[in-house]
Amino acid sequence: MRSFLERQLTSDGFDVLSFESVDQLPRAAEPDVLLLGDAAALDRCVVPDCPVIVLGDADAAARVRALARADDYLSRPFVYEELVARIHAVLRRRPARLEVLDLGPLVIDRSARRVTVGAHDVVLAAKEYALLVKLASDPERVFGREQLLRDVWGYRTYVPTRTLESHASRVRRKLAAAGLAGWVVNVWGVGYRLRDPSVG
Repeated sequence: MRSFLERQLTSDGFDVLSFESVDQLPRAAEPDVLLLGDAAALDRCVVPDCPVIVLGDADAAARVRALARADDYLSRPFVYEELVARIHAVLRRRPARLEVLDLGPLVIDRSARRVTVGAHDVVLAAKEYALLVKLASDPERVFGREQLLRDVWGYRTYVPTRTLESHASRVRRKLAAAGLAGWVVNVWGVGYRLRDPSVG
């Protein structure tokens, strides 16, 4: 089925990456939608901020469990045209992606994966960069801890971890070293936001 879908979707104009397992997906990949052939793969799905469609068995209980974490579920056997329609529906629900996030002194060029403060480059690790992009996507918003763990790290269930705090601390230090002190703010008991000192 994977080979069939790869051929058909490619012929219909989609750029397709095909892997036997979701674990093989490159960490740097930023797919617009992810098709999983097994609901169990949701436990290993670590693609941040990406809608997921599960192609699973025609079992009502499995479908209900999968939909608690996936964006859509299509039972096998399915009609290919319906799958394409569901892909387009999921893509329509995604917010438009801005390639350049310009926040005054802080500029994030997503197409080049480059972060600059004034004329200085800020070098970030992959998850540090993904966290900063998420915060910068809506700089006036406080992002909840669970949402950030889901959208940046791909956690779809609660996981006791300090990885968010350690990454946020490193991003804060790197921005401060470039001249933007206090831009990553911990909102106690809620999550994080990106602060623009020029706004007050």
